[in-house]
Amino acid sequence: MIVAQARSPSFYADYGVPDTVDGRFEMIVLHLILVLRRLDRSGGGNDPGRSIGQLLFDAFCRDLDDNLREMGVGDMAVPRRMRRFAEAFYGRQAAYRAAFDADDPEDLEKAIARNIFGMPDADEKAAGLARYARAAAMVLDGETESALFAGKAVFPPPEAVCHA
Repeated sequence: MIVAQARSPSFYADYGVPDTVDGRFEMIVLHLILVLRRLDRSGGGNDPGRSIGQLLFDAFCRDLDDNLREMGVGDMAVPRRMRRFAEAFYGRQAAYRAAFDADDPEDLEKAIARNIFGMPDADEKAAGLARYARAAAMVLDGETESALFAGKAVFPPPEAVCHA
């Protein structure tokens, strides 16, 4: 569900996300972080949400590894590239989580501008994608744990948020 949502043409046509390998990676990471954020809120301590979140992250890493190999990255270079992807993921996760917890809504816009659009300051594209991310977080917050655990949670249609 994460990859399917991240591939929505609206992100690239309406929101201006670069339709590149990096742009698609960024959209998958954003959606993965949104789901992990919700799974972390499913309970405290050693709960099923954290376990499922770890399984989801592991599947993400395996998929990245497989995609690198399919793209022709040599066996010796894959671990180095995976390390860079992991660093990028953890940096974005920290930035997005802090931005969601911040009082200033521009914090999320700035994080998106920097990570997805490669810009130092937020603009209308980053503001639009931040609106979508906040809407998606609200929808996920309303999902039942059983839907989340079964991988059947839904995201809002990006085109509905973009034109709202």
